[in-house]
Amino acid sequence: MQLEPAVLEDAFVRLEPLSPAHREGLRAACAADTEIWASLYPFSMAGEHFDPRWAQLMADAGRGATLPLAVIVGGEVVGISCFLAPDPLNGATEIGSTYYRPDARGGPVNPAVKRLMLAHAFAAGARRVQLKVDALNARSRAAVLKLGAVQEGVLRQDRVTWTGRVRDTVYFSILAAEWPGVRARLDARLEGFADPS
Repeated sequence: MQLEPAVLEDAFVRLEPLSPAHREGLRAACAADTEIWASLYPFSMAGEHFDPRWAQLMADAGRGATLPLAVIVGGEVVGISCFLAPDPLNGATEIGSTYYRPDARGGPVNPAVKRLMLAHAFAAGARRVQLKVDALNARSRAAVLKLGAVQEGVLRQDRVTWTGRVRDTVYFSILAAEWPGVRARLDARLEGFADPS
C-alpha cells in the first residue's frame, strides 16, 4: 500500500491535503459547533484548543502518522477528515478524526468524502480500512453502517477523552473485497443527491 497525499474531488466536495492555507477556514468551521467537541470527540478543536490540535496534526502529518484532508464545499473549508495510522506492511489504514460544521451534515458531504477517501485507499493497495466511533455517537455509528462497513465489536473503556470521560469505542471495517459493493451503494446515494427531481 502506497497511500500518498492527493487532491480528491467530485461534484460535491474537494479534499485537499491540509496546509496552512486551510488553517483559518478550519478554525471557523470547528467553532461553528462548540458543544459537539465536549460531548463526542476525544480531543477538541474549538476555541483555545484549536492551535495545539493544529500543531499536533501538522507534526503527525510531517512524520507520516496521519494524512489530514481539508473538506471544501463551494470554496469554503467545512471540515476535516484524516487517514490515520497508515500501515503499508499490512495494507491497512483508518479514516477518522472527521468533523463537519453543522450545515454540512446530513447531506451529500459525508458520503462524498468517504467515497473519495475509500477509493483512494483501495486504489493505493489497502486491504482494510477501519473506522472507529465513540459508542455514544449514535449518528456517526448509523452513518458508518449506512456506508456498508461491518461492525466488528466494541472496545470497552478504550480511551479517555479530553474532558476526562472514559469512552467505549465501536470498531468498523471495509475490506478490499467488499469495496465494489460499498462503492456501488455510495454511488447510488450520491446520484440521489445529484438528481433535482
